Amino acid sequence: MDERSMVSVVIPVYNEEMNLRPLLDRLRPVMEGLERPYEIIFVDDGSADRSLAILKGFAESFPEIRVVELTKNYGQHAAIFSGFSIVRGEIVVTLDADLQNPPEEIPRLVEVMEREDMDVVGSVRKMRKDSLFRTIPSRIVNAFARKMTGVNMRDWGCMLRAYRKPIVERMAACHEHSTFIPALAVYFAKRSTEIDVTHGERTGGVSNYSFPRLVSLQFDLVSSFSVFPLKLIMYTGLFMAVLGVSFGAILGVARIAYGAQWAAEGVFTLFAVLFAFVGFQFFALGIMGEYIGRIYREVRRRPEFVIEKVHGGPGKKE
Repeated sequence: MDERSMVSVVIPVYNEEMNLRPLLDRLRPVMEGLERPYEIIFVDDGSADRSLAILKGFAESFPEIRVVELTKNYGQHAAIFSGFSIVRGEIVVTLDADLQNPPEEIPRLVEVMEREDMDVVGSVRKMRKDSLFRTIPSRIVNAFARKMTGVNMRDWGCMLRAYRKPIVERMAACHEHSTFIPALAVYFAKRSTEIDVTHGERTGGVSNYSFPRLVSLQFDLVSSFSVFPLKLIMYTGLFMAVLGVSFGAILGVARIAYGAQWAAEGVFTLFAVLFAFVGFQFFALGIMGEYIGRIYREVRRRPEFVIEKVHGGPGKKE
């Protein structure tokens, strides 16, 4: 087989010891069924359970499996980038380890990519098994992603995606911190599409995406591809300034018309308006501070991830 037809699967892992064996039992037959060279790259993102030990066992047993051991928990997207740094395949597929996105869908992504000559093939989770706590923020992320990128993809949050090797190389060359991989890929891609895929229940462990992480992911998307929040602050500040001047003029006229006693009775309204303005100013400072903090992280040029060791053989299945 021509090595250019090789398929690489990158799987970030963080405390997924209960799902790893079922995942491998389902993934290997799928990859064998492609009848082409393949590799599976697991990235242990600083797991605190037995995930790394289990993955090392996989690497010792199967020559097509490699395990990237990171020095600590860097987050899902950084873990994926570390896997991107060592992939060999011409087609690179990302997959979560929790089995909510079935590995049996991988052949369809590969088929669509080759048949339609796509650079990126995303997936849309049909009949999602997640709670409202996950689905509502996901819809918000999707809406923002469409606005920021100008690309009308429906499900940006699904990690089951396929990329051409040149797209992966361009993303890896960016060395960006706090970026959003699906949007970054579409930024570099000439042709992209989506297909519908099934979605399953999480069978073991718990989701590693807490509410603060979801908020952080949302801001990664916005700050990486737009200055929209800064413009929103500017226009909102302008509106509030006009509103404040208008309200002051109304109070001045009312004082002349109704006397000082009426104005004194409105002092609490003034305080309420003042507190609203002060609250908005602190919010605006927080948004700008977040941007400045991310600029600071970028200019320090510290690595986004540090690989402790790569376990496993040549990473190729002939």
